Amino acid sequence: MNFEVHYLMGPFLGIVFAPLLPGIINKVKAFYAGRRGPPLLQLYFDLFKLLSKGAVYSSSTSWLFRAGPVITFSTILAALFIIPFGSSAPIAFTGDLLLVFYLLGMARFFTVIAAMDTGSSFEGMGASREVQFSAFAEPGLFITFAAMARLTGCLSLSDIFQSITPELWTAQAPALVLGAVVLSIILLAENARIPVDDPNTHLELTMIHEVMVLDHGGPDFALILYSSALKLWLFASWLAGIVIPRFDTTIPARYAAMFVGVILACIVTGTIESIMARLRLLRIPQLLIGAGTLGLVAFLLACQGGVSP
Repeated sequence: MNFEVHYLMGPFLGIVFAPLLPGIINKVKAFYAGRRGPPLLQLYFDLFKLLSKGAVYSSSTSWLFRAGPVITFSTILAALFIIPFGSSAPIAFTGDLLLVFYLLGMARFFTVIAAMDTGSSFEGMGASREVQFSAFAEPGLFITFAAMARLTGCLSLSDIFQSITPELWTAQAPALVLGAVVLSIILLAENARIPVDDPNTHLELTMIHEVMVLDHGGPDFALILYSSALKLWLFASWLAGIVIPRFDTTIPARYAAMFVGVILACIVTGTIESIMARLRLLRIPQLLIGAGTLGLVAFLLACQGGVSP
């Protein structure tokens, strides 16, 4: 564990600014559509409004329905303290990337279980799609970070991102570019963004993530929205950590560079959502399998020039 104060700056920035990211994406989409769009801080307003309301629970639900949002939020918040942001993470150890994957898997599991606990076939349909598409996305994520571990010779996320230097980019640019592309696709899939999912859709037969949380309200729904924002921050941090090499500069400059990288990732996400249509459901597995294939190519390239952990 890292106990210096500046190591806590990464999680602090995520906790404070994560709700800003959906607002940036919406503003970019509004710009392309020629509209003003919702306020940049709209999610902050929504969270405060939901926290001031009460929750309504169906008599057919059990404690799993109530525990789902709490456990989802707790696991993603715990993962935030393992993700490096500008410097080493507060919690860093060999193999910590596996713990992050399991925490994200646990968050998805309890979201799915809470949806199925309602007894609604509609929410069960969304839960089934969520599990199916995650099964296609996770191999690409694992393989990509295996490639990063091979390139850097490290098995800790903090060590991996600190080892992505300009010199490594010069020597292993193809593998790093492929890794960034794979993470970009998985970011869209894991955060229910176009072309995989549409967070603003109201067409029942095409909903994936949104359909699973329809029965939640009040503080429970606030936790779900906040967890989604934190998850977007987490994946954007991963992407920025690969794209932005670690220069030998001051710690504040590294934090600033990473923050700008996260904002740029959201701008690119909003641009993609503005210029692309949503894929047909049958095409989404093909996209995710293609991302996994690119990750495998990145791993093969890393094996040729990387360092064994």
